[in-house]
Amino acid sequence: MSRSTADTGTSSWGDGVRFAFGTLSVLRVRVERWDRAAGGRAMLCAPLVGVVLGALAAGAGALVAWRAGGLLAAVAAVAVPAWLTRGLHLDGLADVADGLGSGKPAEDALRIMKQSDIGPFGVLTLVLVLLAQVAALAGQFADSVGHGALAVLTAAVTARCALSWGCLRPVPAARPGGLGAMVAATVPPAGALAVSALAGLGLGAAAWADGWAALRYPAALLVGLGAAGLLLRRCVRRFGGITGDVLGAMAETAAAAALLTLALT
Repeated sequence: MSRSTADTGTSSWGDGVRFAFGTLSVLRVRVERWDRAAGGRAMLCAPLVGVVLGALAAGAGALVAWRAGGLLAAVAAVAVPAWLTRGLHLDGLADVADGLGSGKPAEDALRIMKQSDIGPFGVLTLVLVLLAQVAALAGQFADSVGHGALAVLTAAVTARCALSWGCLRPVPAARPGGLGAMVAATVPPAGALAVSALAGLGLGAAAWADGWAALRYPAALLVGLGAAGLLLRRCVRRFGGITGDVLGAMAETAAAAALLTLALT
């Protein structure tokens, strides 16, 4: 992997796609540029990673549902993206929960988030979020394999759209160094809006056979992004900006909120 640490210059969309897949998945991709220009485009390309990982997870869930029922299908659909991302977003969720739950000043909270161990707030949050995701998906797969697969895809795409919103230009990095500092404040609001709108249209089109009920999926994306936005606002106030952990927590929060929306509609 060759990397450039320059913070200037232009970056192609190919650089952004490689950066996105190289940092947000275990898929073997040669990252040729490692700078803020490529990072900004990567965050706009992040929903493409969601499509690929979501399709793989949906396929795994559908296969398990065919043989073993909705509950195990839901477990498989949650486990596959966790494996394909090395648990990156789940780790961020746990770290942010520990940081927010510590009640300590920003500097101390950020130090807690960098520690390798997971505290009680992190464990509790992980358990509750994973249970919510599995329960919501189990209901969708029990309804039909198609609905379960679409729910998995919606959650994966929503999670990665949230990354674009977390990297908006007005949002600073909480500390120097790391992925958060590399991509913080690199995405124009119009770009985040455009990719989210395209994602919503794509999800609605994928569910066109459901008629008006297909609007559930863009609506779930919108709710998921709203939940991630609330978390982002809290973290910026609490930590002074974003970190890679905050982005991961936003992704998992968005996915869980989207799945809960589908379960309730």
